[in-house]
Amino acid sequence: MGLIEALEYQVPAPNAAQRAMWHVTSSRSGAWFFAKTAHHLDRVALQSSGGQVALATLVAGIPVLTVQTTGARSGQTRSTPLLGVPFGEDIALIGTRFGQPGTPGWYYNMRANPAVTVSYRQKSVPASAREAAGDEWQSIWAAGRAIYGGYEAYARRIRDRKVRIMVLSA
Repeated sequence: MGLIEALEYQVPAPNAAQRAMWHVTSSRSGAWFFAKTAHHLDRVALQSSGGQVALATLVAGIPVLTVQTTGARSGQTRSTPLLGVPFGEDIALIGTRFGQPGTPGWYYNMRANPAVTVSYRQKSVPASAREAAGDEWQSIWAAGRAIYGGYEAYARRIRDRKVRIMVLSA
């Protein structure tokens, strides 16, 4: 059984208002704001809804799951709400950091410790992370852009680094 089936992971179809919100979240100022606050807001929404709904899902129609990693340097458990991109039976994570400088910390955590736990709604599944490469990277990037149009704006601003994509498998 793949990760998508194990979690019953679904990508909602965003409505017109949610798609309009993409312009706000992907603008330079909106991306900066959400890079600083989204993970905090999503955590609150996920906790208060019993893991059912993230703020990003409500306002932008973005499917959010929570990934628990082990800190590469600290060894501490880290929980991060992220957009998951279906890739076959697996789920991919795209490391854009809202188009801000620097590679996200969760990427380094997964590279150092590929054993993760993925939660969606009230289901949690152990998974293993690996980095996407070549044609696989291109396919995931295209699928991610179809789910969230803001990735295009982020890509235009990311010039100093490669956008990292991790694939999670059950």
